[in-house]
Amino acid sequence: MTCASPVRRSPPTRPTPCSTTRSASPRPGCSTTAPAWPPSTPPKDATSPVSTGSSFPAIRGGHDLVGNRGGEQFQLDAFGEALLLLAAAARHDRLDDDGRRAAETAAQAIDRRWREPDSGMWELSPRHWAHSRLICAAGLRAMARAGPSTARTARWTELADALIADTAAHSLHPSGRWQRSPGDPGLDGALLMPLVRGALPADDPRNAATLRAYTRRLTDDHFAYRFRHDGRPLNEAEGAFLLCGFAVALAQHRQGHEVEAYRWFERNRAACGPAGLYSEEYDVGLRQMRGNLPQAFVHALMLECAVRLNRPWGA
Repeated sequence: MTCASPVRRSPPTRPTPCSTTRSASPRPGCSTTAPAWPPSTPPKDATSPVSTGSSFPAIRGGHDLVGNRGGEQFQLDAFGEALLLLAAAARHDRLDDDGRRAAETAAQAIDRRWREPDSGMWELSPRHWAHSRLICAAGLRAMARAGPSTARTARWTELADALIADTAAHSLHPSGRWQRSPGDPGLDGALLMPLVRGALPADDPRNAATLRAYTRRLTDDHFAYRFRHDGRPLNEAEGAFLLCGFAVALAQHRQGHEVEAYRWFERNRAACGPAGLYSEEYDVGLRQMRGNLPQAFVHALMLECAVRLNRPWGA
């Protein structure tokens, strides 16, 4: 059996290690003078920035931002992510009594608050984000599988089932894929993470439909964007998110699409600067780094890809 070799229209060159800071952290922006183009890295949401930082000129008209309202936001998905981490510790026999209490606390918080709108993975205006509920289901399932079957793990499994059933009732697109929220039929890179983390079996048709639609509509040259902001071309609203690119690689791997998984991994792996560090975003057209630099989550997912793609999923 033969397989096609990866198609690369133009291999990414080492990007310029200059970057605007689009997030809320007090990091300095790049002080390189650039033409007065429209800002290329808008704030995450109208509610995010608290104040503007220095007046340093920055590439493509960007600027640094100081502070955000993250401390005031409710992000339901954080409980699911915490459970996934604790479940990984349990699988390696590293979960102590404090960790078990933390897992119970996180599960209780999900049970109490999953019906509330939250700000989600991208720290946006509160809605009933599908990703938040699905990633919590993934965390609950992971914790339930990580230890012996008990009345508590049965409750966690029942709660995960309820989260998925409610999300399917309100955030399943007519085409059979997941959509961002009950009122937003769009696609979102965040919706790939529940697929990767096991909210549903790998062969669930909703997984395949979501991955297929996302790669068709929100990617360019094997780089991936978070979501569509408006009617502008994707690259005019913000840069491609390297986190999303590595998430696609993991999702393809879990679906058994090994060639595509390696294409996505290698494409996004090459988008680092001379020091080997990754920014949050990447300008596909200009081959430049954008956003936070360095971005910890990008590095974490790149390393996870490097390990997982080296063996069959679940091995």
